[in-house]
Amino acid sequence: MIDTHCHLTDPHLLPQIEQVMSRAAAAGVTHMVTIGTGPPEWEPCLRVCRQFPNVRCALGVHPNYCDEVEKAALLELRSLQADPMVVALGEMGLDYHYDDVPKAKQLDYFQSQLAMAVEFNRPVVIHSRKSMNDCLAAMKDFALADAVFHCFSGSMDEARRVIDAGYYIGFTGVVTFKKCEELRQIAQWAPASRILVETDAPYLSPEPMRKQKICEPALVVHTAAIVAAARGVSTAEIDHLTSENAMRFYRWNKTGG
Repeated sequence: MIDTHCHLTDPHLLPQIEQVMSRAAAAGVTHMVTIGTGPPEWEPCLRVCRQFPNVRCALGVHPNYCDEVEKAALLELRSLQADPMVVALGEMGLDYHYDDVPKAKQLDYFQSQLAMAVEFNRPVVIHSRKSMNDCLAAMKDFALADAVFHCFSGSMDEARRVIDAGYYIGFTGVVTFKKCEELRQIAQWAPASRILVETDAPYLSPEPMRKQKICEPALVVHTAAIVAAARGVSTAEIDHLTSENAMRFYRWNKTGG
């Protein structure tokens, strides 16, 4: 199984990275994509990838942090695209839940990263919170290789619009929460070729592990189990399906690590 989105450089996980990787292996989680949300995380992400052959990374500027990042840092991000450990750009996007970062600045950084993704023919990892209309509108102007709306928690209508645009939906532990029946309906409905599973570790521990406050890649199996139940198939089938989807999306050959 592949955890397609986690934050292994987070202070809750990095100091215990060997144990985190061991627990993931014991749970059957064989590959992971760790996310760098801004310049302080980019090099640490690359170091983790070099330490563990079964890890790759996506690097970008998260919308909540773009107010802390000089535009010149995007030149560094551009140069890092030459590293073979980098398989995507992101996470990037728009977040209207908070008012900390002006929407215009978020859009500026988002568009700059989308343009970079087109230049390097990279898939992108999208963070969209209360901003679906503007996210999809911005993305229409770019001929992207591929995109995943990670940690999807929107409505069925929004899910249809994401799929109609040709993008992927990433399911986290949120799909296991009792109150999220519509999300399970989306997991049932979504085209098999367009779904991924992820933890967003160290956040969003799934049921029945919500008491474990620090989520980690090993727990993605619980999310996969609920997606499988929603679709009326075995967890093994979802494992195979989402692993194939992830390798295709990230253009990652398993035989290479």
